[in-house]
Amino acid sequence: MDDFVIDVKGLNKSFGKKHVVKDFSLQVKRGEIYGFLGPNGSGKTTSIRMLCGLLTPDSGSGTCLGYDVLRQTAAIKREVGYMTQRFSLWEDLTLGENLDFVARMYGMKDRRSAVAETLDTLGLSARRDQLAGSLSGGWKQRLALAACMLHRPRLLLLDEPTAGVDPKARRDFWEELHNLAGRGLSVLVSTHYMDEAERCHRLAYLAYGSLLASGTAREVVEQRRLAVYTLSGPDPASLAPRLRQTPGVLLATPFGNTLHVAGTDAAQLQAALAFVRADGAYRVERAAATLEDVFISLMPDSADAPQ
Repeated sequence: MDDFVIDVKGLNKSFGKKHVVKDFSLQVKRGEIYGFLGPNGSGKTTSIRMLCGLLTPDSGSGTCLGYDVLRQTAAIKREVGYMTQRFSLWEDLTLGENLDFVARMYGMKDRRSAVAETLDTLGLSARRDQLAGSLSGGWKQRLALAACMLHRPRLLLLDEPTAGVDPKARRDFWEELHNLAGRGLSVLVSTHYMDEAERCHRLAYLAYGSLLASGTAREVVEQRRLAVYTLSGPDPASLAPRLRQTPGVLLATPFGNTLHVAGTDAAQLQAALAFVRADGAYRVERAAATLEDVFISLMPDSADAPQ
């Protein structure tokens, strides 16, 4: 049990009549990057805020960093770094001034050395005297991460940290996360990007308040047992409307010049594709299921999914 920095069971949270998180359970190990995925409005942010002590669950039990998530929220907050979706530092202050101000808020006695160390660790020393408002999106993201790391937390909770950041900056950010995890820091990160999900050690998929899948990327794909085919030929996207109305077809999605078709019953899916094969104008090939296939296919499983 000591290996888990997060170990919670049956967490629930409602706002008025809206049941936002339903019986949520999660275990995260030390030094693990745990990906948290799901559509907008699925309860990801609410779950993250419960885990880091910003929200108290209505019910459930468990610990974060050894502290009770219902009764010791103040202690949890002291040892967690939380990075929000939106850049929330002061754009008219320099990088060094921003971090010094954050260090003062934490009441850090060694704030000067902590600021210098954090700037150096995240490759920001050369920009110490640059105004935060003049940074690009990728550097602002790195500064926000530095602010989260300043008080030397044991756990990072990152809420869609790479939204709106270019691919190279996202790649650099994830390399830094793996460096931090290699030093024993645990990371829970929510994302909409499937390539980022595949960089995580394990994943959890939340939709409309409920946890629908968890495990490594390979385990999540294998658990769903999707049969997948790609269709190529003249305007394969035109086949999508008919296929979506055919029993056995869970999803039919255009991918470039092909149509991606998937279902959970291989025999039924084969029968659904019979008219395409009979046409002769299209090539039908078996393909490997992807995380995106799995997550899109899971969304209709939720009782609260939009109709």
